[in-house]
Amino acid sequence: MTDQSTATEQIVIIGSGPAGWTAAIYAARAQLNPVCYVGVPKQDPGPVLPGGQLMLTTEVENYPGFPDGITGPEMMGKIQEQAERFGTRVVGEDIVSCDFSSHPFTLKTSGGNEIKANSVVIATGATANWLNQENEQRLARSGGGVSACAVCDGALPMFRDQPLGVIGGGDTAMEEATYLTKFASKVYVIHRRDELRASKIMQERFISQPNAEVLWNKTVVDVLGDEKISGVELEDTVTGEHSTMDLTGLFVAIGHTPTTGFLEGSGIEMDENNYIRLDSRTSATNIPGVFAAGDVADHEYRQAITAAGMGCQAALDAERWLAANGHS
Repeated sequence: MTDQSTATEQIVIIGSGPAGWTAAIYAARAQLNPVCYVGVPKQDPGPVLPGGQLMLTTEVENYPGFPDGITGPEMMGKIQEQAERFGTRVVGEDIVSCDFSSHPFTLKTSGGNEIKANSVVIATGATANWLNQENEQRLARSGGGVSACAVCDGALPMFRDQPLGVIGGGDTAMEEATYLTKFASKVYVIHRRDELRASKIMQERFISQPNAEVLWNKTVVDVLGDEKISGVELEDTVTGEHSTMDLTGLFVAIGHTPTTGFLEGSGIEMDENNYIRLDSRTSATNIPGVFAAGDVADHEYRQAITAAGMGCQAALDAERWLAANGHS
């Protein structure tokens, strides 16, 4: 870790997932002397760790360069080491507010410090929405078969030819469930209502699979299992009746929340779901000198590789902007 400087920073990176660290690698190699605010661990409303969602992923098999796979925490540790090797400074604090109304920008930290910056890359990601049940959270953290990303984890050997559950009823849940039908013996969508919110085409795509089934008017009131999930306890939302179902994997697909609360009042434009709006061809936000990368601005793909690519874009865009505006 490093002490904050009273001088104006060329570039401040907020966030420490694949997007933030990749931006740091590129910015450091461009001799911009980046400082990265990695945040602090949180448990409410769900586990949030410096390093992002990959810190809750046991096995990563779809990131290029790791033919035998790698754990999420190990990957993030290696990327951080790479960023630090080129001189990235790391601060274990949150940025709690931003003033982009004048230049240089002013950022305030959770430690009570005030930072001046010529450019900023926002890479704070998005957190999965969870049921926030004790055993769900424990098994998600330990790699016990509970996940918030089927595309990330669904092809793992532990889930193949096994009964799997997906909680949700929107397009994301249908996409995740349909993906899982390629590997699972059976995929159950567990939905609290008697109709799905997903578009008709997404519903049909899932329901048409021979190993697909929707459990209507059901909520998960407990996740069962010790080292690994063994099933779920369900409650019927109409009758109140309880039942149990054997499952080897559970995927929670009830949406994500972008980490943008600290930007309130900053002037950064966001969409209706509070994801940062970007210029269609770059990482630029509506405020010159402020860039965004990764899941904080991407509700479509949400993959480590796409976040890393966006981090590269943000650093290159920031470098060019600083040079064009006399800050190189």
